[in-house]
Amino acid sequence: MAKFSYTARNKTGKILKGEMDASNQREVAETLKKDGFWLTNVHEIKQKKKARASFMDRFKKVPLKNRMIFCRHLAVMIGSGLTLSKALSILSVQEKNKVLKTICDKLATDVKKGISFADALEKFPNVFSSIFFSMVRMGEMSGNLEEVLKVLSDQLEKDHKLLSKIRGAMVYPAVIVIVMFVIGILMMTFVLPKITKIFEDFDAELPIMTQIIISTSNFMANNSWKVVGGIVVAIVGVHFFMKTAIGIRIFHKFYIKVPIFGSIVTKVNSARFSRILSSLLKSGTSLVDSLRITSETLGNYYFKRAVLQASKEVQKGTTLSDILEKHSNIFPYLVVQMIGVGEETGKTDDVLLKLAQFYEDEVDQITKNLSSIIEPVLMVIIGAAVGFFAISIISPIYSIMDSM
Repeated sequence: MAKFSYTARNKTGKILKGEMDASNQREVAETLKKDGFWLTNVHEIKQKKKARASFMDRFKKVPLKNRMIFCRHLAVMIGSGLTLSKALSILSVQEKNKVLKTICDKLATDVKKGISFADALEKFPNVFSSIFFSMVRMGEMSGNLEEVLKVLSDQLEKDHKLLSKIRGAMVYPAVIVIVMFVIGILMMTFVLPKITKIFEDFDAELPIMTQIIISTSNFMANNSWKVVGGIVVAIVGVHFFMKTAIGIRIFHKFYIKVPIFGSIVTKVNSARFSRILSSLLKSGTSLVDSLRITSETLGNYYFKRAVLQASKEVQKGTTLSDILEKHSNIFPYLVVQMIGVGEETGKTDDVLLKLAQFYEDEVDQITKNLSSIIEPVLMVIIGAAVGFFAISIISPIYSIMDSM
């Protein structure tokens, strides 16, 4: 696929200009013809090859908090009158993270050579996202790099707080589930085989539930390494399957539909979509490019696909609210309506910022109450599991006692 810039005209003389991803110029012409436009001019946009992260770079991570502080400090230094290269050199000396320290050194060297800051950042795609490159490039072109860096630091701070709250809320239920799983395996492997010897000595007829538990327990006790190996293989297999195209679609659909967590996923992606799109529009990026860049930053496949499609349909003159309305199964009704209001008033970026704040507050409230919501559900599950084991093991014992 290549990117083409085109100019087209319809029967009434209306001129349409834009960009389109297509295999060749003929495909561009055919696509426009379907919409009632005839191609008058087209040329391919030569795109720079993106720097690829090396194999070792994939293991070099810079925490979100460090990137946030990097942006904030760099904005302050530039605002104080320091040159960009000098500010980067100072940050390199102060930085404790070895990876970011090395990156700051390389950035300072590139800037001194006359390479633009955005192009220098683009050499580290594993650390700085596409939104970072794009906004910095806009800041350099407009001479407003300090404000752009402040916006980026605010965005990173919001992301950091949001992720911290979600992870914090998930710690308690995750620990409970893991402990329950481990105890279950230990019970089945070491404790139950000793109890079931009583049933063998009395040669009693056992209920079907008890027989299933005893058979499972015996298998786990006699094949403990196979069981452990099977669990490890299953976990690794699921992990790799989740990264395949089919796995991503299945699991990301599940994330949206599952009760409680589906609401969090929808609101987190809506908040991120609104805030990033607002930041890009405020920085002067076109709506088409803003949507394309925003799609790359969204975590859920279906949100990413919807926004990427929106970036293509906007070129045809369709309003963003009308496009998102087609994806009402993932985008909340409020997002569609508020964006429509923003388009009518010409204040889409301000409306998106308010939407982001609203959904971030919603996620904050849900994560605060998440433990209290999950706790009774976990207690019911644990109670049901304990009750099942108790009935399966104790009821045969009572039957044996009665027959004596």
